[in-house]
Amino acid sequence: MDRVLTANFDHPDVDKLPVYEGRGGYRSLKKVFSLKPEQVIEEVKSSGLRGRGGAGFGTGMKWGFVPQNSGKPIYLCVNADEGEPGTFKDRELLLRDPHRLIEGVIIASYAIRCHTAYLYLRGEFFEPYQKLEAAIREAYTKGYLGKNILGTGYDLDLHIHRGAGGYICGEETALIESLEGKRGYPRLKPPFPAVQGLFGCPTVVNNVETLSALPYILEKGAASYKKMGTEKSPGTKLFSISGPVQKPGVYEIELGYPLRKFIHEDAGGMLPGKILKAVIPGGSSVPILDASEVEQVNLDYESMNQFGTFLGSGGVIVIDEDFCLVKALKVLAKFYAHESCGQCSPCREGTGWVHKIMTRMEAGKGTPADLDLLLNLADNMTGQTICVLADSIAMPTRSYIKKFRQEFEDHVALQKCSKM
Repeated sequence: MDRVLTANFDHPDVDKLPVYEGRGGYRSLKKVFSLKPEQVIEEVKSSGLRGRGGAGFGTGMKWGFVPQNSGKPIYLCVNADEGEPGTFKDRELLLRDPHRLIEGVIIASYAIRCHTAYLYLRGEFFEPYQKLEAAIREAYTKGYLGKNILGTGYDLDLHIHRGAGGYICGEETALIESLEGKRGYPRLKPPFPAVQGLFGCPTVVNNVETLSALPYILEKGAASYKKMGTEKSPGTKLFSISGPVQKPGVYEIELGYPLRKFIHEDAGGMLPGKILKAVIPGGSSVPILDASEVEQVNLDYESMNQFGTFLGSGGVIVIDEDFCLVKALKVLAKFYAHESCGQCSPCREGTGWVHKIMTRMEAGKGTPADLDLLLNLADNMTGQTICVLADSIAMPTRSYIKKFRQEFEDHVALQKCSKM
């Protein structure tokens, strides 16, 4: 497997432009600028690259939706507002290889005929902000950004916008609202951002990891990228793994790789004395997998869907037999209740209600009726809101209770945690 995203991770000072260039950085631009924008889009389409922010939508197809005859400027927004619990892969790209992202931004901007790009950065990411600021200054000085890039006549400006701590601004339309200086409320769609996005103009929103894959694809070619992964989930992906494993961290894995092998071989297996009970495979918002499912599922979009869950953001959270899933669900419910923007009543009221029930249950005051009430709440929250934040707690709630109901029932019957 070629290392598409982490090829420079083992090399010191690669965040400095001369070192990055010495590793082949910005070399893809020569090829990019020899092509027409529509040819770049076709190359990315041919690669099969799918959005790495969670939705998994075809990147080239997304770019192709941008109208080129609207008479309005076109914008690119980089979603670097990584806030999904259990997910920390974009942070590593920002810290350890910021120029790769900038190179990807240039490629994407040229392809969609954009001349102004905005990088929306999670406000808590202070060190990544410093690295990006320095890298962007270097790119302007060397002529990779600004006017007449590399003598091609193409102009591009890249601006950093630091968020103010709202998880909801990781949703693309809430991100756009925040960039415009408004409260981060998700927008109703349609119209979609590709037609009416930032400042009412055509806009593409891409994730950090998505854009960071572009230099490899344009330099090596779509065919080289597509040799890795599966037919429907080509390429590689970053996975962040946490929990009671020997080697937690961020790994670049070829899509289609067995989850069992990833945990027990790449991540070193469970800590001594710990037994695997469950895994959250794609960040905190996706349905959970029990131990038997972990043995069968692969790390790709289709395999995850077959088991009723999602690849999501690639945040793998490992849970052992000693950890209480009632407590886990309470923690998640608290997060989503806090982060709900409050725009939609099923989310505003539902997330808070789930949190209250879980707090009561975790304190030993739950009732048998609470489990069915939680399932009813989850059903009434799913698909009823502008964005999917309500679904993000409804799906875990439903899957935790369905797959580990006995643990919840024991918690209610004993009026305390059965793990104590």
